[in-house]
Amino acid sequence: VGTLPGGCDSVGRCSCKPEFAGPRCEQCSPGHHSYPHCYACSCDSRGAVDNNCSPAGQCRCHANFAGHTCNQCALGFYGYPSCTPCQCSREGSLHSTCDQETGQCSCRPRVTGLRCDSCVPGAYGFPH
Repeated sequence: VGTLPGGCDSVGRCSCKPEFAGPRCEQCSPGHHSYPHCYACSCDSRGAVDNNCSPAGQCRCHANFAGHTCNQCALGFYGYPSCTPCQCSREGSLHSTCDQETGQCSCRPRVTGLRCDSCVPGAYGFPH
């Protein structure tokens, strides 16, 4: 499948197309996945550690990125491509994740703010 028209030499070593590797071109080269198709990994340059991916095409993402090609923010981060930590207030928010676009945390009743770190008007005594 991945052998160039010249074929293989007398020892069985083959000349491979760029996206193939191995003595008989029986695997994908680094940066490619899904043998025998050997598609380019297409890892996001901002979110991925490098452009190598698993045999299924999953790129290796930096901690604040997620997705098949690392082109979105991981849970707990928002605002792709910066992927800033949510920093939701432990006392004022329902959980540590936030809206992945706006960064808005999910606030407990009578609590407000991007990070759920202040009282709504008319309420007092945050965080108690």
